Amino acid sequence: MSQTFRDPQSGGSLIVAWQAKARSILIVGGGAVAAGRVFNALEADANVTVVAPKLCPELEYRAQAQQITWRNRTFEDSDLDGSDMVLTAISDGRESRRIADTCKQRRIPVNAADINDLCDFWFMSTHRDHSVQIAVSTNSKAPRLANRIRRQIASSLPRGTGQAVEQIGRLRKRIREADPRPENSKRRMTWLTQLCDYWPIEQLAKLDSDNIDSLLDAYVQDHDPQSVRIHSASESSGMPSPVLRSRTLTPDTPNTGEPNRGRLILVGAGVGDPELLTVRAHHALKEADIVLADKLIPEAVLDIIDCEIYTARKFPGAASEAQDDLYRRGLEELAKGKCVVRLKQGDPFVYGRGGEEVLFFRSHGYESEMVPGLSSAINGPGLCGIPVTHRGVADQVLVISGANRNGDLPVVPQFMATRTLVILMAVKRLEQIVGLLAEHGFPADLPVAIVERAGCSDQRTVRGSLHTIVDVVARAGHNPPGLIVAGYSVNVLSDAAIQDRYLDPSTLGLHSSE
Repeated sequence: MSQTFRDPQSGGSLIVAWQAKARSILIVGGGAVAAGRVFNALEADANVTVVAPKLCPELEYRAQAQQITWRNRTFEDSDLDGSDMVLTAISDGRESRRIADTCKQRRIPVNAADINDLCDFWFMSTHRDHSVQIAVSTNSKAPRLANRIRRQIASSLPRGTGQAVEQIGRLRKRIREADPRPENSKRRMTWLTQLCDYWPIEQLAKLDSDNIDSLLDAYVQDHDPQSVRIHSASESSGMPSPVLRSRTLTPDTPNTGEPNRGRLILVGAGVGDPELLTVRAHHALKEADIVLADKLIPEAVLDIIDCEIYTARKFPGAASEAQDDLYRRGLEELAKGKCVVRLKQGDPFVYGRGGEEVLFFRSHGYESEMVPGLSSAINGPGLCGIPVTHRGVADQVLVISGANRNGDLPVVPQFMATRTLVILMAVKRLEQIVGLLAEHGFPADLPVAIVERAGCSDQRTVRGSLHTIVDVVARAGHNPPGLIVAGYSVNVLSDAAIQDRYLDPSTLGLHSSE
């Protein structure tokens, strides 16, 4: 044969999305694992029966709410009658094996919790956002790692992904109703493909009923979806509103406006909570015609923006390309006389490349207005109950970056007991950072904290010591962005810290019993 094709890679699973609506799923067991299986089955609109002599509180609630059928006893073979799928979640391994063998004899697919060789299928680590479902499988080799992979994938999705899918689903249905002819299926598919490929997901998520009507009209009139301009209902009333446009500009787009008419505002987004933005930052975002946003700007901050949001997605090894893309788009909009807000995470001038951007746009004739933001280096720990300085404990703070330009580890000084060390952009190199600190005299029992997503609704602090923090994070997982705080101030506001030999009890407003 002249043609060659790729060879299959064995050892995988056949991944499908099983339509379980109105199917009968039997779950044997009444504990926490069974409750998780029940929840997954209910989300798939299955009819769920639980067989167990005792239920955990969650399953008791679901039984009382008539979400499930409960058989208050141990399993009997007759329970399999009419079942389309069986899930066992009991501690009796021998009984689980017997149930699984019986299911196989009756050709009923079965999953036995924690007994991989009995399973016809695995449960995967899943992310759900409206109709979007993303599942990660390691084929039972590393379930904990599957959770980390799933979190990383979910965090990389554009905001509003699930809502965008819902809106495209509505539009797709309307188009098929308006043009049901089979011979036009290719036209329908091509038009929707162009819409999905060229419109930002964040803007697709904002479509309302009037927008969908306008897009349907555009399809019927055979207009290119890239050229469609959508107005929200509030625009007709004179109120500011988002204008959803396709991104068809190229570097060669001619400058039709007067030179240097645009206005450029460099805004720090702070630590994640829109209520912690400065008043001036709020005003700038409301005045903007377009916002050029960093990838990691929290959704809560983006939600207060009414104009178009353009995000250059950064991937490992392609940060420069992403930055150049933002520069290109900024110059295009400024040349048209637009008010352009460059929205950067934290404070633009604390490891945010803000100075570089000021110099770049200055070289093209545009002077930036500066609106600082709260830096996560200082305010992130504070929001999570960690003061970076504290009288009698820490009288200085050192902020460094763990992501140096050439990928080298940061340069750190020798340990000083009264100094708090804050390391940005370093959690992914935690093990190397810990080794580096140990080499420079940082003691093994030094308190260390990982501050995650400070200022966001899901902020979290993971605490340990220099000796334990790597293992603690491995067990707890990590939800970026995050930073590392090392020093005796880490636990200064915790009750346990009163026992620390570096802490004067009077500094806590407490009194020593001695």
